[in-house]
Amino acid sequence: MSDAVVVEGLVKRFGEFTALDGVDLTVAEGTVLGLLGPNGAGKTTVVRILSTLLRPDGGRAEVTGLDVVAQAAQVRGVIGLTGQYAAVDEYLTGEENLEMVGRLYRLSGKEARSRAGQLLERFDLTDAARRPAKTYSGGMRRRLDIAASLIARPRVLFLDEPTTGLDPRSRLGMWEFIADLVSDGTTILLTTQYLEEADRLADRMVVIDRGKVIARGTADQLKAQVGGERLELTVGSVEGLTRAAELLRPLALDDPRRDEQTRRLTLPVTGGAATLAEALRLLEGSGVELLDVGLRRPDLDDVFLTLTGHAADGAADEAAENAETTPAEATR
Repeated sequence: MSDAVVVEGLVKRFGEFTALDGVDLTVAEGTVLGLLGPNGAGKTTVVRILSTLLRPDGGRAEVTGLDVVAQAAQVRGVIGLTGQYAAVDEYLTGEENLEMVGRLYRLSGKEARSRAGQLLERFDLTDAARRPAKTYSGGMRRRLDIAASLIARPRVLFLDEPTTGLDPRSRLGMWEFIADLVSDGTTILLTTQYLEEADRLADRMVVIDRGKVIARGTADQLKAQVGGERLELTVGSVEGLTRAAELLRPLALDDPRRDEQTRRLTLPVTGGAATLAEALRLLEGSGVELLDVGLRRPDLDDVFLTLTGHAADGAADEAAENAETTPAEATR
């Protein structure tokens, strides 16, 4: 299997701020690569460079063997892009939006209409095809936006946080659409902060933080870096949280993690059910009000906390957010 996307040593600076600092990644043909990281990590900057909207300051990037700088026009002919916000014309109908994009890709009028009809049917928008896009729900607009990115049958599709702002039902529907695209042979680079989304859709993952790749592999490989089991308890008060942490510290492999807002205590442990039983014994008669307790395997949230020291949805560095949205760079 050959690589549809190759990135080597990618560097991008915005003034004194370095948004990307030597990023390397590849996406095999017909697979999904999940590009994970908190706000400001550099995910969108990678996508903008690969889609020819930004020029890198160092390194190189190729899409289907085409250099994104030297062969930018050819690259645009083989890719589709869906940004973080649906880019549809609210005053055009769904049908007109797709036909317009088709004509911009230099399809004939007949071919653009035919392709628009196919995509409207595929994305369950046929009944709304002649309604203005401003009457669409958020999920419908997002589906229309992805349909527009597919109008020219791209070999590679960049999805930059495609489910941001969608309700849980619409998000599940979008996951199904993305899975269908991959089954049809489309190569996808997916950026997301939703770790469940990456776990479900991505064949491989690359984790970036502050412009650097800090981990890569399958979901299972990343989780294996954390290892072990997690003992989780929810207690009735902050005082109980402190008391439980003191009592259960001897069972933990590392410092317990406390969340005072949710009154949840998480401890890395080994020993399975025996450790759970011992924890309950230690808490018995302590006065700690125990609301919930259980054992679980590590998930991708644990991976982020282990690798970066903060959760995947943590607030971005202000400089990073400003840098990633600098409008002047998009016209270079």
